[in-house]
Amino acid sequence: MDAPSEHLVDTIARTIGFSTVSRDSNLALIEWASAQLQALGARCRLTYDSERRKANLFASLGPEQPGGVVLSGHTDVVPVDGQTWDTDPFRAEIAHDRLYGRGAADMKGFVGAALALAPEFVANGLRQPLHFAFSYDEEIGCIGVRDLIADLGHAGIKPDSVIVGEPTSMRVVIGHKGKHGYRCTVRGLSCHSAYAPQGVNAVEAAAEIIAYLKGMARRFRDRGPHDALFDVTHTTVHTGVIRGGTALNIVPKECSFDFEFRHLPGDDPTALFEDVRRFAEEHLLPEMQRVDPASGFEWEVLSVMPGLDVASESTPARLALGLTEFRDIGKVSYGTEASLFQQAGMPAVVCGPGSIAQAHKPNEYVSLDQLAQCEAFLRRLMQRICG
Repeated sequence: MDAPSEHLVDTIARTIGFSTVSRDSNLALIEWASAQLQALGARCRLTYDSERRKANLFASLGPEQPGGVVLSGHTDVVPVDGQTWDTDPFRAEIAHDRLYGRGAADMKGFVGAALALAPEFVANGLRQPLHFAFSYDEEIGCIGVRDLIADLGHAGIKPDSVIVGEPTSMRVVIGHKGKHGYRCTVRGLSCHSAYAPQGVNAVEAAAEIIAYLKGMARRFRDRGPHDALFDVTHTTVHTGVIRGGTALNIVPKECSFDFEFRHLPGDDPTALFEDVRRFAEEHLLPEMQRVDPASGFEWEVLSVMPGLDVASESTPARLALGLTEFRDIGKVSYGTEASLFQQAGMPAVVCGPGSIAQAHKPNEYVSLDQLAQCEAFLRRLMQRICG
């Protein structure tokens, strides 16, 4: 098995040592990374959240000219609450040819590898810009990177290619699903359950909509459309949270539930939402309002993430394929920041060490072989843009 350099492993371990759970600040890691890059002569830009507790870092090495390549990753990680770990999740440990720690796969392995090799990029003489984009709050809706991208737009910075290092086992990913999340709140009319027909049962109305959503999920599963490059080949529909009712002998006045569409790039999530809303308001609302005209539905958008759909002949796809050991391309069902870069006119692909199957789990790890492949990938990039 190939082994990564000691310096690369040490740098990744340092990034894992910063506890950057999304609910907490990431400033310690961002300030440390910024100092490392500034020492190499990097031009650094920081964009903060509204409370200035978190920040994005965009750093540029090499000549000040248009274009260049971005190495992109998020710095936040998911919580370890309720998980049983065999090691300290915020102290990297090596065992069984694996590097363990929260974020090892998702995605401090890539962030640390990029930082570790930055001095070598500089020493070999960059012929075009090399950018580093490190964001906050990716895990709760790709929040931070939106400000980073907006700042680049205002500054007129437009790279040629973005490589987002989410864990893909170092395969090049040119597409992922979009995600639209919603909350429906049902307003009913409360009464004693012995007189249930005199009330409007918000839980039952919610249940009918959820059943309709399940029917949509089955239709996509059975009829498609399907895209064989995705690991889950069709659009999925999912209800994840429901809240309602106070006691069995009370007809519930209110119920809310959260649902999402993870859609193929060709499917229109707005049309899917309108299908659900139309069912509720045409088939359920008249019966509800015959009992109580004030009953009804409220709809709230929780999250919007566009899908990624990049041509295999695009600049970043051809670049990344030339740097990997693999010639095949793929698509994934989870979302990434790549689609937001792509939407802003900065072509992006996804390629990074580790497996998404390890992400968010206790004893999260990335194999040393994957880190060695990532190091080789970055050294091939070095040969392309340096010297």
